[in-house]
Amino acid sequence: MKIAFIGLGSMGAPMARHLIDTGVDVTVYNRTAAKAQAFAETGARVAETAKEALTEADALITMLADEHAVREVLDSALASLPRGALHISMSTISVAYSRQLAERHIQLNQRYVAAPVFGRPDAAAAKKLWIVAGGHAEDRARARPLLEAMGQGVIEVGDDPISANTVKLAGNHVIAGMLQSLGESFALVRKAGVSAEQFLDIINRLFKSPVYENYGNNIATEQFSPAGFKLRLGLKDMRLILAAADASETPMPLASLLHDRMLTAVVQDMGDLDWSVVGRLAADDAGLARKGE
Repeated sequence: MKIAFIGLGSMGAPMARHLIDTGVDVTVYNRTAAKAQAFAETGARVAETAKEALTEADALITMLADEHAVREVLDSALASLPRGALHISMSTISVAYSRQLAERHIQLNQRYVAAPVFGRPDAAAAKKLWIVAGGHAEDRARARPLLEAMGQGVIEVGDDPISANTVKLAGNHVIAGMLQSLGESFALVRKAGVSAEQFLDIINRLFKSPVYENYGNNIATEQFSPAGFKLRLGLKDMRLILAAADASETPMPLASLLHDRMLTAVVQDMGDLDWSVVGRLAADDAGLARKGE
């Protein structure tokens, strides 16, 4: 099978390397050419354009930072993907755009699976991503070996690709709510003379989740750089969540609050910090000193 892999950022690069390690034929393309050239020594082919990468592919995998990047790469190139070829879209994109992609693939006689991921760059490097897949059963079956090569598990959620995009956005909503909740709770216990670190230890005993442990540690120690997931990308996801909620007439008042909290942090020049920095806002609101002050 010939694979075209587009998007070699902090998430895509390790995912592409895992695929290459399985011995499949991989052609890579990245808008920043230097990132793609680094793959030449791995045995992968390096394409100069997206169209070149797609021309002979049996399957296309896209892992780009946001919907704008996906549109920029695919709008003019997608017709170069052969008839019957499978597109596995792993970026976090809107439900509406995923539906547009599904319709475009039907027009071009191509196949489509949405397979967004849960996990940060360190999880991608360790092959610990959880991957959510949506699409026709035969397309999911075709995609599954490739997905399994990049993560620790694949969760199939439905025959409609947008089911996977919706689950991804809903999952990010849960994580964002957790960040806000931890920030508020840390502020409360600190005012009672209990350290955030001790409270986090209690929370970890109760929930035993790496999500609580990792993000909770960021907030407790106020270590928000380097970012595992930048706040400005988190704000982008909150906008996608609200758009999906509006389209499906699903009230999500917490999502509106989280959007505004993230927007507040972005306008305070925190956009390139890890999105767990929203937890610091709760400490600021409570009048607590920041670490080192």
